[in-house]
Amino acid sequence: MEVPPKPTIDSLRHVVNTFPIIDNHAHNIIHPALADTIPLESVTTEAQGRAMTDAFKSLPHLRAARQLRRLYECPDDANWEDLLAQREEWLRTDPDRLNQQCFQGVHALLIDDGLASPEKVLPYHWHNRYTKAPSKRIVRIETVAERLMESLLVGVTEYDLDVATFFTDTWITLTEEFEKEIQEAILDPEVAGFKTVICYRTGLDIEPDYERAARDVGLPFERYVERCVRKKKYRIERKALNDYLVLRTLEILSEETPRLDAMSKPLQLHTGLGDKDIDLLKSNPAYLQPVIENYTNVPFVLLHSAYPYAREAGYLATVYKNVYLDIGEVFPMVSRDGQKAILRQALEITPGSKLLYSSDGHFLPETYWLANLQFREVWLDLLIEYVERDDVTPHQAIAMTKDILFNNSNVLYNLQYEATFNDLAIPPKTLTYNTKSPVEPSTSPNAASFAPGLDPRSQTSTLVPLYPSSAAPQPPSEGYKPPPFPPPPKEPQVYDTQLYDNFMQQNPEVKFVYVQWLDYMATIRTRMVPIKEFDRMMRSGSRIGISQGNTGTLQNDSSTPVVNPIGQIYVEPDLRSLRRTHKRDSIPSATVLSFWRDEGGNPIRECPRANMELLINELQYNQGIKLLCGFEIEVTFLRRSDAPQDEAYIPLTRTHAWGTLTPEQWLQTPLLAEIATSLSDIGIEVQQFHSESGQGQYEFVLAPQPLLNAVDSLIQARQVVAQIAAFHGLRATLHPKPFPGIGTAAHAHISLDPPDRDLQFFVGGVLSHLPALCAFTMPEEVSYGRVADDSWTGGSWVAWGTQNREVPLRRVSGGRWEIRCLDGFANMYFAISAILAAGILGLKNNVVDFPQRDVSVNPSRLDEAGRATYGITRKLPASFREAAFELGGDNGLVEALAEGFVKDYLTMKKSEQEMLSKMSDEERRVWLIERY
Repeated sequence: MEVPPKPTIDSLRHVVNTFPIIDNHAHNIIHPALADTIPLESVTTEAQGRAMTDAFKSLPHLRAARQLRRLYECPDDANWEDLLAQREEWLRTDPDRLNQQCFQGVHALLIDDGLASPEKVLPYHWHNRYTKAPSKRIVRIETVAERLMESLLVGVTEYDLDVATFFTDTWITLTEEFEKEIQEAILDPEVAGFKTVICYRTGLDIEPDYERAARDVGLPFERYVERCVRKKKYRIERKALNDYLVLRTLEILSEETPRLDAMSKPLQLHTGLGDKDIDLLKSNPAYLQPVIENYTNVPFVLLHSAYPYAREAGYLATVYKNVYLDIGEVFPMVSRDGQKAILRQALEITPGSKLLYSSDGHFLPETYWLANLQFREVWLDLLIEYVERDDVTPHQAIAMTKDILFNNSNVLYNLQYEATFNDLAIPPKTLTYNTKSPVEPSTSPNAASFAPGLDPRSQTSTLVPLYPSSAAPQPPSEGYKPPPFPPPPKEPQVYDTQLYDNFMQQNPEVKFVYVQWLDYMATIRTRMVPIKEFDRMMRSGSRIGISQGNTGTLQNDSSTPVVNPIGQIYVEPDLRSLRRTHKRDSIPSATVLSFWRDEGGNPIRECPRANMELLINELQYNQGIKLLCGFEIEVTFLRRSDAPQDEAYIPLTRTHAWGTLTPEQWLQTPLLAEIATSLSDIGIEVQQFHSESGQGQYEFVLAPQPLLNAVDSLIQARQVVAQIAAFHGLRATLHPKPFPGIGTAAHAHISLDPPDRDLQFFVGGVLSHLPALCAFTMPEEVSYGRVADDSWTGGSWVAWGTQNREVPLRRVSGGRWEIRCLDGFANMYFAISAILAAGILGLKNNVVDFPQRDVSVNPSRLDEAGRATYGITRKLPASFREAAFELGGDNGLVEALAEGFVKDYLTMKKSEQEMLSKMSDEERRVWLIERY
């Protein structure tokens, strides 16, 4: 039998740098919409207000700033403003990448979700996408009591305080409800433990005797209730009441523990390090000794290294079986030397089996990254020192590392997670970094495995290295070669030049780039840029300046009240949309769609693409849902008529019906095939194409893509269709009713991943706001001439149904829906953004039962009573004027979209309608045909 090699310093280094973490105390990430309310400099200080200005000169800040340069891939000489700018760009373009980096190597999180109100932070389970095993809750008992009190006092006035039994009744109800919630949390498998912040409120000198604490609470409770009623402030800050809540929780934990020799779920206590709210003297955990002795079957976890009382906390953890010391928050709040001193003090007498690691990560993902990085650095330095002095062997140091990072928390909180880990350095051939999306399974033999929905106790996870080579100490062991990682750029980048370089390597013949954007009226605006100048833009981070007033003009450049001639917009190409133009283009060119920025490179509220991307990110990172979208391009091909008695345009074919291929149509197959081939050549997949019902009308079905890519591809595909048609002397129009009879739509198929909340998104959200959405999805008066009952155009009623084409919202299958009240005149960034906003509102409402039922018949064939059984009570707008009125009155949707956007949009549409009203019907038809 082969004897495994003895652990070495290199083995220790490998384990310290890469062993998985169970973070036993953390908090939620802030809601992205509120991220700018949390200054980045707060990650290294508990100072607040004016005191925070001095934090920039502290050793913790200076050290963290240097490390954050590596995280954000900034140059070594980047200043704090450069870091903030680069971070902003990451959050805008790829927040998932930042989160993946910051949570890499974390197996599971125990999250105290009582630090901020629920609407300000992401739910605890949101973090599961970045960990190997599910996060668990730590219930903050003061938050439980305060929210109960707030609900109990709804509608109570000062007059109620004079009722003789009011305080007694309120106290009894509060204590009963509090006990009920604690008992339910004890039984809840999602709850790993409890926490008290009494240290912040009144100090750790808790009255140890429960009976005495219960007797003393009367008058302080009355004063507390009076303040709640008069000032609507529910924070509990009276010592007797705070003491009682802690002791009542301990009593319940003890009572619910089945055996005297068993341990309950732990109680975490904030000790030591905190902001100026704490009484520094009373944050000493030594005050807790009598309480600890009274509740011997409740594990006490002393948080935050009890700094500056690490020795006192370590003493308690040594002499009491039920006390544990958490060595968190001092990373990254304390300097490197301070961190090492704290760890030394913790190890002076405390067994390694009584120490727990935590990050105290909160609000910003960087707090996790810095804490994990700094702990591993300092812990490794300390252990190597102990090994070299022969205080411990490498084997013992490795065992202690595994205990502190994973095993101790796993046992204490009864998580029953498993970590399969190779103690030896991973061979170069199998060494990989976890760069995959958390929802994509990795094919690497070393990839972590955790399947949501399965019992985590039956699963294992294998770890990959936590940090890229630019951010972690490099093991010098022979044969150990980390994979390449892009070095930080010499200066912050506006563009991902690697994308550009790859494109040019594949398309060296390109001489011009069409820099394009879609304005409010869905007009494609273009600047042609020679490739030499475009190359300079990419290398220098430049943008194209246009007048601010361009956002407020109509299709023919007519002004509207929205026009602001003062100011500048900077057009920034998004290289993710860069693609070659088709072969019929007379010059070798590429096309790229763009964002609108201000002078500092920041997104502006007017930008259609940026606003849509914000909503996509909100849906993905706040709700855990990704979308795919596939568009149908319905188009009518027209010939210009030379006969004076004819209309200006006539259809390409007359012998025409859905899915037919008459000889007349067959003659047009070269045109259709050339369009499909041209789209395929530039990377836009056409799944099928066929004739539609209208004369000269055809449909091209595009493959589903992520949402922003799908809209970009749609815009570029429509240009290909129109340009190839023009090359054949034809006009391709998206006009929804170019001739009497059959109409032309632009249906969108949207799929949710995961699909389980699709009814909340589409029925609770999209359908509820559908009349207002029509102002975006059908933006012209003529759009409403296409929508009619009994014609497969979606019908006139606000309804949904499975495989029902007589409703505007068709459920194709679980998670996949078709938007049918949508045509080619829509600015698709606006239309999809509005659908997203409505869907998100539905998800936030969290309603699961809806009055609108799955309609299995044609709603127009039902009488009023029949429609009522399906919850059908409203009709779609019959005109754009009605849709605009609905939009203006839909406050929820208006607020969910960019500030001021709806007002500007409706103002411009009013100006457009006034312009079109001055034309004859034929002039208006031709004008729209020639512009769409």
